[in-house]
Amino acid sequence: MPGFEIFGEEERKQVNDVLETGVLMRYGFDGMRNNHWKAKEFETQFAARMESKYCQLVSSGTSALTIALASAGIGAGDEVIMPTFTFVASFESIMMIGAVPVLVDVDDTLTLSPSAVESAITPKTRCVMPVHMCGSMADLNALKTICERHNLILLEDACQALGGTYNGKPLGSIGDLGCFSFDYVKTITCGEGGGVITNNSDYAINADQYQDHGHDHHGNDRGAETHPTLGYNFRISELNAAVGVAQLQKLDAILEIQKRNYTIMRTALEQVEGITFRRVPEGGVESYSFLNFFLPSESLAKKGHKALSENGVDACFYWYDNNWHYIHGWEHLRNLTSLGKMPQEIKNQLQDLNQMDFSKSDAWISRTISSLIKIAWTEEEVKERAQKMVASLQKILTA
Repeated sequence: MPGFEIFGEEERKQVNDVLETGVLMRYGFDGMRNNHWKAKEFETQFAARMESKYCQLVSSGTSALTIALASAGIGAGDEVIMPTFTFVASFESIMMIGAVPVLVDVDDTLTLSPSAVESAITPKTRCVMPVHMCGSMADLNALKTICERHNLILLEDACQALGGTYNGKPLGSIGDLGCFSFDYVKTITCGEGGGVITNNSDYAINADQYQDHGHDHHGNDRGAETHPTLGYNFRISELNAAVGVAQLQKLDAILEIQKRNYTIMRTALEQVEGITFRRVPEGGVESYSFLNFFLPSESLAKKGHKALSENGVDACFYWYDNNWHYIHGWEHLRNLTSLGKMPQEIKNQLQDLNQMDFSKSDAWISRTISSLIKIAWTEEEVKERAQKMVASLQKILTA
């Protein structure tokens, strides 16, 4: 991760197919296309790769989450349970449709704690949204059992975990719906883009219509299409989809390199007393896009992160102080700072996030350091990086 590290002739060829026709929009202009339908091609191939019946390609991972929620009939006042450690898109997508995000603790998987989810369920809960952060997954068996018991939608946000599996199935394909991001820093990229997968034909139809102003997409005359429902413009362009078509063919190679680089670094860090690693649920296989490890305390994690930077180890993240990925940095959410009036349901139902006790999340996230796994590194560069990491962290831990 990320796919932009290996742009090449394959992407240029796919993009040139589109540029030569002049048709950058995914719908219409059939006679001008020279039979190039890049979004449709990507959708077909990605659905097959994800072992799902349907894929809807859209403009971003954020829009994918919004579309998935809307396609399942979730709307104003419905509560969606999400983790404290994620990206701001999680609550943005929920609030976009007037639904209410309910934040709960993560555990040692760095993803949703099933016991915290169970405790947060109310009569207004409609959906549980695990976010497979940094390449690994939630305890999906436990979450699926909870959802079935309470008749809830299970929506997997697999934006950071493309290529990971759980009990042999691709992440994103286990819940009722799964969402992916293909932005510039994801495992494969369209530049900007996202996708929704599902095996539910009703959800697939709803997603197809919702992302394109409610168009039914029947026939080949766009002007004659009807609008069974309201929607928005969350379409992807043919140019973005074209990049994705080429990138998808490189996914296996990307995952193989990520696993190699991850394994070298993890094997080295396993020798350092005091370092432990996130728990991967039984049956789970990471995508190896990040190496995530714990130091014994918050203070040591901060010192360790600083030492890594000072010793030339880049692309390491300390999420606890990050403005984008942890509840501590979401002041705009905690204070409901908005350009316009917020829906009354959100104002009435949102937790008082300035007063909530997320100490169980703090206990994990405050001790976590994550190293991005780049695919452009040579094997020798990875070994050198691993040695620097070991030396930097050993010095902190034995001081």
